[in-house]
Amino acid sequence: MKRTAGFTLLEVLAALALLSLLLLGVYSGVRSATHTVQAGTLKIEQLDEVRSAQMFLRRELEQAMAQAIARDDSGNSIYFTGSSDEMRFVAPMPDYLGMSGPQIVEVKLVSAGDKGKQLVASLAVLPPDGSKPKPLGDPQVLVDGVVDGSFSYRGINQQGQASDWQSDWNDPGFMPNIVAIKLTLQNGREWPQLSAPLRVNASAVQGAGNLLRGLRGPGVGP
Repeated sequence: MKRTAGFTLLEVLAALALLSLLLLGVYSGVRSATHTVQAGTLKIEQLDEVRSAQMFLRRELEQAMAQAIARDDSGNSIYFTGSSDEMRFVAPMPDYLGMSGPQIVEVKLVSAGDKGKQLVASLAVLPPDGSKPKPLGDPQVLVDGVVDGSFSYRGINQQGQASDWQSDWNDPGFMPNIVAIKLTLQNGREWPQLSAPLRVNASAVQGAGNLLRGLRGPGVGP
């Protein structure tokens, strides 16, 4: 009798072993490529987050208006308030909101628990009748995963020269000339130090007196 041609059990096992090794190699390659793509995508998202935050902050600060946020107990106008982790000022509403007029911009560092800190921005409409500002939605997170950060301010001294950097803006009746924002981010992310000059939108200021008052540095005479 003729023997039927076929594979022996040993040959089948050897083929299955080779196939398993081949599939393992393919899986490892696909997994490595997936991790590379995910890491690249995350890096791009982190860079976009930093870039978008810096563009927003620079735009708002450069368009800051010498318009009063409020008045103190003596009736003096408050144009700008700033500390090492919070600042408030007035800027025009962006075009994409479909609205016009001034808004109060508040930027601050807030705790996010185990995730460190967040750089957050809040916007509020400044009514022309002097009534209470109306918030525009919820606060928005500009940058997440902040390890440490600080705001600093620079104005004009009594000699008409640039003053030293200050961690607190102590004269809310005047506006600083430059605002700097320095952040240290988690996971080695970079935050190029932001130094933005304040330029006044004169068309939105009520009266030349307010404009001059807001721009003039502390201690400078009329």
